[in-house]
Amino acid sequence: MSTLRALAKAQALAAGVAQPVATVRHLHLAQRPLVLVPLAMAGEAHAPLAALVGTAPDDARLLVVPQPRNRDQRFRFVTELAGTVLPWLDGFRGVSEAVAVDRGRDVRYRYADAPQLWVPNPAGITFLRLLGRSTRFRRPDGEYPVHPAVPLLGRWLTFFAERAEQPGSSALLAMTDALTLHWATGQSAVEDQHLPALLGWIDPPAGSTGVEAAARAEDPQVCPPAGPATDPEFDNVALAPVMAAWAAADDDPAARDEAYAELVRLLRGQLAPTWELMWRGLGLLGGLPPGARVAGRWAGDRDAFTGYAEHLDADGGPQPRHDGAVAAAVRLHRLERAATSYAVQRAYDDPLVMAEHRLAGEAFVADVTLADPGRVDDSGKRPVLRPRIQVVTTEPVRMPVGATLWSTARPGQKAKVVFVTPAADGRTEVVLELSGGMGRGLTAPPGSVPQVGERLCLTTLSEAYLPAGTFPAAEETPWTHGGPPTYDPPDVVSSVVG
Repeated sequence: MSTLRALAKAQALAAGVAQPVATVRHLHLAQRPLVLVPLAMAGEAHAPLAALVGTAPDDARLLVVPQPRNRDQRFRFVTELAGTVLPWLDGFRGVSEAVAVDRGRDVRYRYADAPQLWVPNPAGITFLRLLGRSTRFRRPDGEYPVHPAVPLLGRWLTFFAERAEQPGSSALLAMTDALTLHWATGQSAVEDQHLPALLGWIDPPAGSTGVEAAARAEDPQVCPPAGPATDPEFDNVALAPVMAAWAAADDDPAARDEAYAELVRLLRGQLAPTWELMWRGLGLLGGLPPGARVAGRWAGDRDAFTGYAEHLDADGGPQPRHDGAVAAAVRLHRLERAATSYAVQRAYDDPLVMAEHRLAGEAFVADVTLADPGRVDDSGKRPVLRPRIQVVTTEPVRMPVGATLWSTARPGQKAKVVFVTPAADGRTEVVLELSGGMGRGLTAPPGSVPQVGERLCLTTLSEAYLPAGTFPAAEETPWTHGGPPTYDPPDVVSSVVG
């Protein structure tokens, strides 16, 4: 936990309400998201019990599995879920847009929008990942056939689960993670995974504090769990007798229908409060302005959606059960690069996030006191424009002479530290030499060089492009890491004759 977040949590506890730790929204909000609230049966290995799914607060569809241990009923549930999810996915494949590539010499096409899926908490993401793994290899023919929509839904759920691992992606989001990214509460991180309590801190009822609202939300009679786990008392007292009654009424259609109606009523009562909390959370997030770099990350989600849709159109196979050694290394490298880029983008978009880096000595805020925008360096083979500025700050400057800094106001411009001079009044004077972001001539365009009196945030964090690593091809990978074997069997005849 960073120092700033720890301070915000202490202030939240003192004030009785959650404190903002972001000034902008760091994720994309789709105009037509799909909200999915799942429930799983306790004591069973990923046995779906029910789900509430829809794209609007008044458009909730309840799917119920009367006997989750029954394989046919589980796959019937997946088929019904596919009947909602797959048409929703196809609705984003109607309009494409051209994207310039190769410095404008060519174009490629991607879908103009992409789907966004919301679940209450990270356990909901795990539920979808396991559901995709258990269905994407099923076949509509052969032994134990399933509906053709089942493996297709499994592949899409796996796609969403993999996008959820991508830092900065907004394709599949957990509401508790999205809210704690922007607010700090006075409770622990584990308690923040309880959606009713978390929203009690962020948006308590009138006349109530966050502590009181969170305490009431922890009562399962008031706010049932947000899934996929259920309340044990509900399982034993209410759910088990109704499921037993449904199973016992095999020869009595009227009794079975009555038991099923009661089961639907019970499960809807468990899911409806979380459904309302999900849309309440979306409303709170929608009240924040989006960060400047959110659109660029959402473009990456649209690229991924377009690529996987084209993969399925070309009869591409399902995702493998396990990555090979090289594929795993490539995935890890991609996620690390995305995490680094995401951290930098959040800091550049949000002064509150940048404040954490200022406390860590990775950035400081300073005022420009001197500027020489026309300075030219002619010590090389040809003269180049190298303006210098002097900034003064009251913050610690931990960057050594020769370090390269960037300004959040001009991300494409480098600032090399030339001198660092502590002043007697506790301030520090820093002389910087600028390069980049000023065209190719020897005269800087207006506004490209900071002016006297301008306040800058200078940081070691860079938005510069991070080149991808190189990995060996399959035929060049050692056999110890999944490549082709290099062992040649001996010539038995030659060995005998020899």
